Amino acid sequence: MKTLNVIAASVTLSALLAGCAGDVEPQYPPKELTDISASTRVETRWSEGVGDGLGEATYPIEPALAGTRLFAADKDGLVEAFKTSNGDTLWEIELDTPVSSGLTAVDDDLYLATRNGRVIAIDQATGDVQWRTRVPSEVLAAPQANTQQLIVQAVDGTITALDRASGQQQWVFSANLPALTLRSAGTPTVIDQVTFAGFSNGRLSIIDNRSGQQISERTIAVATGMNEIDRLVDIAGQPVLTPDGRLYVTSYNGRLVALNAQSGQTLWSTELSSYLTPVLVGDTLYVVDEASRLIAFDATNGNELWRMEDLYGRSLTAPNFADGRIVVGDAEGYVHFIDANNGRLVGRTRIDKSGISVRPLTDGKRVYALANDGSLEALDLNP
Repeated sequence: MKTLNVIAASVTLSALLAGCAGDVEPQYPPKELTDISASTRVETRWSEGVGDGLGEATYPIEPALAGTRLFAADKDGLVEAFKTSNGDTLWEIELDTPVSSGLTAVDDDLYLATRNGRVIAIDQATGDVQWRTRVPSEVLAAPQANTQQLIVQAVDGTITALDRASGQQQWVFSANLPALTLRSAGTPTVIDQVTFAGFSNGRLSIIDNRSGQQISERTIAVATGMNEIDRLVDIAGQPVLTPDGRLYVTSYNGRLVALNAQSGQTLWSTELSSYLTPVLVGDTLYVVDEASRLIAFDATNGNELWRMEDLYGRSLTAPNFADGRIVVGDAEGYVHFIDANNGRLVGRTRIDKSGISVRPLTDGKRVYALANDGSLEALDLNP
């Protein structure tokens, strides 16, 4: 399958397509940072290093947070557990295979996947490997768990269900993908009964977790361009599911869509191109589009509440939320803090000039940011 490099890294699509042809004008020229009236003071609580970082390909190895432990890995297979209070290393292991996916921490287990299609379960307390299982191809999306299963989406369009306790394969679902895609498989959203999985064909599948059979399918984005590049319609972000059954889905060159998760009925939609996972806070949905505009929507009806363009073209990460502020990283290694109510920049700090391409984590108050070179910082916000 012909693919592109991960667009969610700190380069634009135009630069990716240029390959080794030399310097090119970015599709979205990044805005220069200007002085801000910072009402949020950002203090580094602790800083550590995670091996050799994400590598030149900036694999999306997003850390995972579970209680008082933070887990992180590097491209070569180093996995570490840190104490969230002070950054002390609780354990570290060296896997015999390079890591390529984000990490997922659930109950007492830590899950990740590798470039050669292995999925690995690790004991959170000790770092002992519990099991290893192969799936059809390389995995970039963090494995997702329900009470009994681990659902893994690979770059070839396969979804594999594994038994969480043993790693034994239960079923495999395959989607038909176009010849050219973004090199970033979507991350599925999983509950006990079903899996919601988006694909690079612009479609969202609802899969029965008992059998692996598709229950239904919804078209989120339709390929309409004159060439393969313009026809990219990948669902590369993770669908956001609410407790009352609303599902929010972004797509590249497509739409932002709100669905009734049970019936599949479209509640509202708006034209928007994004390859990143939104964040929902109360009844407000925050989305970073492909040009790195941060947009706030009323999640109940799709009305735009505000739009922030101060960070246009800076290759922002997916957004997160901490204590009244939206948090994003950028390609120059800055972490930005935006007032969630009005879109005003209220704080900024820099982790490392290597850039930030994975979403900062938060426990609701403290923020944990990993730079591409492996620099990891815990940030406290005041007031």
